[in-house]
Amino acid sequence: MCIRKEKLLKIRCGGTLRLFLLAWSIIALLSACRQQGEPPSSVLLRVNERVISFDQFEDDFARHLTARGIVAEETRQELKRSFLAHKINRELILSAADRAAIDLTEAQQEAVVAEYRKDYAADDFEAMLRERKLSVEIWRRQLLENRRIEEAISRLAYSDIAISKEAVAAYYRQQRDEFDLPQQVRARQITLANEADGQRVLGQLRQGLDFAEAARRFSISPDAEQGGDLGFFGRGQMPDAFDAVVFELPIGRISELVKSEYGYHLFLVEERRSAQRLTLDQVQDQIAARLRAEKEEQTYRDWLQSLRSQATIEVDWTLL
Repeated sequence: MCIRKEKLLKIRCGGTLRLFLLAWSIIALLSACRQQGEPPSSVLLRVNERVISFDQFEDDFARHLTARGIVAEETRQELKRSFLAHKINRELILSAADRAAIDLTEAQQEAVVAEYRKDYAADDFEAMLRERKLSVEIWRRQLLENRRIEEAISRLAYSDIAISKEAVAAYYRQQRDEFDLPQQVRARQITLANEADGQRVLGQLRQGLDFAEAARRFSISPDAEQGGDLGFFGRGQMPDAFDAVVFELPIGRISELVKSEYGYHLFLVEERRSAQRLTLDQVQDQIAARLRAEKEEQTYRDWLQSLRSQATIEVDWTLL
């Protein structure tokens, strides 16, 4: 049985999401009811005073799919529903920005564009646009919209968030074990494909070749560009074959050739750190950042729900 009363389903959100969820559940039924030969509405979505046309949505969704490659039709429809929900959220925030007169001046817009473009050579920028199937105009619109959304969230949702010293200290007391560091070493490695190459490089090291330089020249490991630097690590973070050597090797001494499933390795230990418990002073910034991120996540969800509960959202489901 088809529902033919209205092509346009209007959702006026109150204190609950039941109507909104119901709209999602009947999308297939409403889509089946579009009459043959009926011209499509040019408007797919209205969020308060903001409008997205059907063509604009389809173009944006097609670009969204570009990064995902070929997907099955069932997956494509699910992605389209998720993308519509994403669009609704964006328009809710932009609508809030409109009401609060949050916008970027011309100078700020040019600064945002310049900041993004500075890491691209001209050819690389053009290649990025082609890969993502973007024109310069659409890329600029999306970039500035994203920046405006960030500004709106910061000013309208996060402005009152503050993390007190007392909250940081309480977290430190409650999660003290997080800040117990085991013994660590900082080591470099050179990885070779076979034993003969390993012995040849070991010989050159013993004759005075710098270990980091040898790593850059001969190692097949991804850390070769960093001179084989593995950074600081504790027991259990590296393969057992590594731990068995580096935690016994004196600082500054080159190991013998070590075989593992990855090849043949040479190690040089540069520093050691004894097991220690980090103090509150050492980790207070880290804790504050973690607590702030958690608070921002919850605040954002609550704020977005508040926007949704006060909004008028209209979706022409038959176009989907």
